[in-house]
Amino acid sequence: MKAKIKAGDSVVVIAGNARGQRAKVLQVLPTSNRVLVEGINKRKNYEKKSQENPEGAITEREAPIHLSNVMLADKYDSKRSEA
Repeated sequence: MKAKIKAGDSVVVIAGNARGQRAKVLQVLPTSNRVLVEGINKRKNYEKKSQENPEGAITEREAPIHLSNVMLADKYDSKRSEA
């Protein structure tokens, strides 16, 4: 499946918990048909103690979501105006 969505595009999430939210695509993962969207599908990442991070840390990262759950913002707006 060829993705029409590229990194830097503005998209709208059309399915899932973040339905209706607009964001920018950070990365496209074509082998798994997924995209990394800024601020959507956040997951906690637990980092071990290390020399740089002596306390350890809990950070939040975006997890990839499936291509079928996002739509280009321009296309979404044109569909909304037709209805």
